[in-house]
Amino acid sequence: MSFVPRATFPPLGSLPRSYFLGHHKAGLQKMKTLLSTIDLVIECRDYRVPLTSRNPLFEKSLEGKERAVLYTKRDLGGNPRDNNTEKIVAGWHAPTPTLFTSSGDAGRKSIGRVLKFLREHAQGRWKLVGHRVMVVGMPNVGKSTLLNALRAQGLGKGKAAVTGAQPGVTRKISTGVKIIPSEDDVEGQEGGNKSKGVGGGVYLLDTPGVFIPFVPDAEAMMKLALCGSVKDTIIPPVMLADYLLYQINRGASFPARKAEHGPHVYGEYSQPTNEIMDLLEAIARKTGRLGKGGQVDTEATALWMIQRWRTGHLGRFILDDVDEQALERRKLEEENLPPSMSQARKAETERRRERGRARGLAK
Repeated sequence: MSFVPRATFPPLGSLPRSYFLGHHKAGLQKMKTLLSTIDLVIECRDYRVPLTSRNPLFEKSLEGKERAVLYTKRDLGGNPRDNNTEKIVAGWHAPTPTLFTSSGDAGRKSIGRVLKFLREHAQGRWKLVGHRVMVVGMPNVGKSTLLNALRAQGLGKGKAAVTGAQPGVTRKISTGVKIIPSEDDVEGQEGGNKSKGVGGGVYLLDTPGVFIPFVPDAEAMMKLALCGSVKDTIIPPVMLADYLLYQINRGASFPARKAEHGPHVYGEYSQPTNEIMDLLEAIARKTGRLGKGGQVDTEATALWMIQRWRTGHLGRFILDDVDEQALERRKLEEENLPPSMSQARKAETERRRERGRARGLAK
């Protein structure tokens, strides 16, 4: 009998629907005060969740400032030769420039394209005092990693921003970090080429990740948690691993994506299955993640499974459903969300009260 993946994931009514923290709010307010000194805003989104990692707060708070949208972790979102999805995503933002970057060895060319774009942007707005670019985005989408990569390739210098696997490493807006030299910087270099520098140079401002005040639905929260935008303690790891299994198995319905999406990606551990506990036990016994008496450590194994996917070792695919109208549908959904942060907090408080009442009735 052929394997039939789950068509839907069970309802997640009790899942948290907010991760909007104090330093998110403070960071957003600080960004607003700096706008008059900024020449360009780059909004980073995670290519694996091109819709879900969109934060409408940025469009409202940074409205009127010239901007570009940059999708990080392109290499983790599927076959690099699949340009059709890239074209659809870029079409959502036209005429706003859309850029894509990858990590690891695949990233050097993509970082070069970003540097080229920033150099040309600065040349068109030549400033002796330097060109200032502010990078914004959801937590853990790769803003600090982007800054370090641009600095390394643009100036040949080491890391300027601390990065980490969990969100919240960057808590304050950085002072501008130079990523493209000024014309004076290359003037005295042996064999120096003035075209490599521009005006007073290009500076990047790293900012804290800012979460959505209220997530559209529980499944969106699961996607953001899988991609590391919320701490791994917020959602039980086994539940999150179960959602990942559901997403992996969906690939069985898309034969064209077989190389990076489908039950075969965990084939060394288990036959195709919809049962997360069976898969976790198989992984634990294969990798030695056992506790006392040979008991399976399901939580540690679930975290290991999630991390393997995050690094591209358990499939590379997009979690969102992408088509030409997807962004417009998401915007319509957002119109029904609480319009302000205070209302979002009230909605989340009420949700928790309802969950508490439901638990009380169940006793």
